[in-house]
Amino acid sequence: MAPVDSDTLGRHSLIPSYLYSSPSPQKKKMEASSFAIHSPRENRNIEMFSPSFYAACTVGGSLSCGPTHTGITPLDVVKCNIQIDPVKYKNTSTGFGVMFEEQGLRGFFRGWGPTLVGYSAQGAFKYGFYEFFKKYYSDIAGPEYATKYKTLIYLAGSASAELIAGVALCPFEAVKVRVQTQPGFARGLADGLPKLVRTEGVSGLYKGIVPLWGRQVPYTMMKFASYENIVEMIYKHAIPKPKYECSNSLQLGVSIVSGYMAGILCATVSHPADNLVSFLNNSKGATVGDAVKKLGLWGLFTRGLPLRILMVGTLTGAQWGIYDSFKVFVGLPTTGGVAPAAVLAPASAA
Repeated sequence: MAPVDSDTLGRHSLIPSYLYSSPSPQKKKMEASSFAIHSPRENRNIEMFSPSFYAACTVGGSLSCGPTHTGITPLDVVKCNIQIDPVKYKNTSTGFGVMFEEQGLRGFFRGWGPTLVGYSAQGAFKYGFYEFFKKYYSDIAGPEYATKYKTLIYLAGSASAELIAGVALCPFEAVKVRVQTQPGFARGLADGLPKLVRTEGVSGLYKGIVPLWGRQVPYTMMKFASYENIVEMIYKHAIPKPKYECSNSLQLGVSIVSGYMAGILCATVSHPADNLVSFLNNSKGATVGDAVKKLGLWGLFTRGLPLRILMVGTLTGAQWGIYDSFKVFVGLPTTGGVAPAAVLAPASAA
């Protein structure tokens, strides 16, 4: 491997140095040893890890999360009601039947307003800050340790991003759960948010922040770390050519498949906390102990899980597809899929 200028390593983090360099024609022939893909700067004027890059990732994250969560509102409504009232909504099939009989088609779309606004904000912070923290922690670790412990970088970056994103989501999640599970509480966001503030104060908007973090942080850590590793394994073992030689459509197909697989893992890991969020936001003055006592440990882990796996798997696959499609649209590479090269030797040692 050719020596790497130390000034270049000083200006750029491990990630752009390894993943976003532009291979020469000679290097393209060396498929077995090349980890490089086309630089987005050859196509557009967005420089990696510039303010424009983070802005693009923020917009892409918002577009990927808000509309997708809104699109599965019917599944979310039934899932929340199964969690809150398992006697009435015994399972997925009967849940849909009861909901349709009592509320008609309109009932399946209750809470779409706070869902759209809340998850658009959450997606913007989650994806934008993930890209920021992934680079930031790689710079702190340095080339050797960032390569060796890349999964820890993914986990730390996604956890940090979700702590911020959860604060943006929490008020809208509180309104959404009440609109979906308490008929007559409010029609949607416009009347539900002021009513919640009047009845419970501003603190009522954040009553569920800790269980929300308990659901979202493990979910997001699994979402990003498993996705990055699954994509890398697909390109390494299932596709017989380097990523930079793959068409955009193939790369986006890999993003969707990997996202769905990651989503199954996400749903399983974060489901107990999802049950807690629904219970606490629906029961005024309730505690985590009350939820555990009523639901039981088995119910905490399993109630509504099959529906949530279907919901989150589809959701996560669609989100990665939309996010990477937007990145391709603005001239950025798709996420993941290129293993960092072996530790680069310092220029002085070359």
